[in-house]
Amino acid sequence: MTAALFLNGTVGSGKSATADAAGDLLAERGIPHAVIDLDALRRVWPAPAGDPFQTALELANLRDYAANATAAGASVLVLAGVIEEPSALPRYEDAVGGPVTLVRLRAEAGEVERRLRARHADDPEGLRWHLDRRGELEAVLDAAGLPGPTVPTGHRTPREVAEEALRAWDAV
Repeated sequence: MTAALFLNGTVGSGKSATADAAGDLLAERGIPHAVIDLDALRRVWPAPAGDPFQTALELANLRDYAANATAAGASVLVLAGVIEEPSALPRYEDAVGGPVTLVRLRAEAGEVERRLRARHADDPEGLRWHLDRRGELEAVLDAAGLPGPTVPTGHRTPREVAEEALRAWDAV
């Protein structure tokens, strides 16, 4: 059975960078793994009708990717994405074929804004959308009552955050 660490959080919270760093740490420990940025698995335009955030597509692609990664020897999956409600967790567990542990990454609004401004320096429309989405998503995640620990990202390196997330996960 494959175990999965799901790094959950708003846009700009450090999910992708932390997932990459967690992959490096797992490799250093000799633990077979795959790092999966869920944004890449759902990137399609236009969004399917009735699925504005392409969640159904993400889950279908995750199912195939997880099966292929497991067949290739991965015993751990590190997922970077967003789960907004507890009822979604079983769908991700089904897709990866094992338990999923959520670890929420959280950064101060000012730090997220700094990161998003750097990321979208040449995309003012994208910057506006992501800044608005950050506040909206932060409120959704706060209200959701999702299980799992919260790890602050703040002004820490992705490796420091990944070390804490892996300790909080306690599955490896």
